Amino acid sequence: MKISIIGLGWLGLPLAKFLIGKGHEVIGSTTSVEKQKLLEKEGVNAVCLKLEPHPVGSGFQKLFDADLVIINIPPKRRTLPDTFHPEQIKFLKALIQQSNVKSVIYTSATSVYPDVNREVDETEKLIGKETVNMTLLEAESILTKDKSYSLTIIRLGGLLGLDRIPGKYFSGKTNVTGHPPVNYIHQEDAVRLIEFVVANNLWDEIFNGVSPLHPKKKAVYEMNAKELGFDPPASYDQSERADWKQVSSRKIQDEGFMFKYEDPLSFNYTP
Repeated sequence: MKISIIGLGWLGLPLAKFLIGKGHEVIGSTTSVEKQKLLEKEGVNAVCLKLEPHPVGSGFQKLFDADLVIINIPPKRRTLPDTFHPEQIKFLKALIQQSNVKSVIYTSATSVYPDVNREVDETEKLIGKETVNMTLLEAESILTKDKSYSLTIIRLGGLLGLDRIPGKYFSGKTNVTGHPPVNYIHQEDAVRLIEFVVANNLWDEIFNGVSPLHPKKKAVYEMNAKELGFDPPASYDQSERADWKQVSSRKIQDEGFMFKYEDPLSFNYTP
């Protein structure tokens, strides 16, 4: 297939290399000419595209001469308003609709689910006022309505592995929430899961991408600290008042996908 990846970042770049290894013709986008040159040295065809939220760049029309477009641009909610990412998606959708793109994959996140203190899956009814991440929910809605393409949404858990170490973010901190179950996925499994959807033509679906096991946050933080040699959290919140959810990935497993990293306590890291 001819596949375009919008966003060759921490997940998009290894995904591109994996898909190339499977025999696909891949092109992707990056936000600077410098990154574009580095990517091409690594054997990944890239063009420069910024979504501000309207598209800015040169030659980015090539991205939409594809069978499949994978949208992999997480919203920057800390620095931009919640309306910015949905506007980006509106412009991308217009470009897709104007082309002959047959299929789209949108990498969303499990933060669209509300914290309801129980297990949730893809059948959960999502109400805007209850979701943790209205930005992503709105983006999903834009892509779903009045579409001319097949669409699969993959709601990924917390993306970890390599240099992303959950316990390191909380090293030495006080009053850390430790009792909720984690909803994590290793980078390698996220890449494999996306390719699995492509290889098996699993279109017009929603899948959760989350490791099957859900140890408590405290267990993960303590294990990271012990194995990688940094301080664990200095103290934990003893009230256990924080709301939580446990996200099921049974649907994608029922399709035949097998996680390499089933347990976040066994994730490998390269700090």
